[in-house]
Amino acid sequence: MGQCFRKQEPTTTYYKPTRATVDASIAKAPIQPPLHLRTPPPPARPTQMSTSRIFSQYSKLPPIRKPHNNNDTKRLSLECSEGQVTALFDLYKNDEDCIDEEGIVKFCNDLGVKPDDFIVLVLAWKFNAELMGRFTRAEFISGCKAIQAHSIKWIQSKFPLLLAEVQNRQTFKEFYRWSYKFCLTVEPGQRTLSTEVAIQMWTIVFSQREPPILPRWFRFLERHESIRGIPKDTWDMFLPFTEQVRLDLTNYDESEAWPSLLDDFVEYETDLHNQNLQMQQ
Repeated sequence: MGQCFRKQEPTTTYYKPTRATVDASIAKAPIQPPLHLRTPPPPARPTQMSTSRIFSQYSKLPPIRKPHNNNDTKRLSLECSEGQVTALFDLYKNDEDCIDEEGIVKFCNDLGVKPDDFIVLVLAWKFNAELMGRFTRAEFISGCKAIQAHSIKWIQSKFPLLLAEVQNRQTFKEFYRWSYKFCLTVEPGQRTLSTEVAIQMWTIVFSQREPPILPRWFRFLERHESIRGIPKDTWDMFLPFTEQVRLDLTNYDESEAWPSLLDDFVEYETDLHNQNLQMQQ
């Protein structure tokens, strides 16, 4: 009875292919070239979607406007401000359609400056004024456009830029030479600047950066009453004189093309210095 309930062990059958079966499967398989010789498959095509479906939920955008040309912008800004500049000029003009000395005094009062301040002379230079104590309509309007200012507040705001501009050596040289002609037109037909006016103008021109030699130069001119005028070559050459000649004048070379008035000044200062040395001894 024990033999009847004995557990039967499962039998496992192993498949062993024959040589003929293997040869047959090899014959059916396609022959593949080596990996480096295989042609890559073509890329898959992206799924195309209708543009109408993509942008259908958005409204049509307006066209992009092209920016204005810089010249057009400048022209428009000048046209817009010219009316304001003209109105500003009309506040100070006289019956002859120009700003005379009385109008300039009022103009300077509104600017918060004095007529003999350095910045007023710089403004006259930027306005390209031809006569001292007068602004024509063309000079005033073109000058305000040049500094891009159309009101008293705008002109005041340009003061730092104008002062910085004339700090440049070459620009100051141009400004310095212009100032002689500007003062020379005080009297019609005048060719030489009077010594008194020249001293006043030198005081204003060099108010921002005074050369150390300037007081001695003024003393020389005031003590020699025979010097009644300052020629243009003396005015022009005095600027390089202050830049190149030392304060003790020891490097002054008479053989160079200095004006005769500067030769007389150096000789006067040298004699004065020698006299002081003798008195000290």
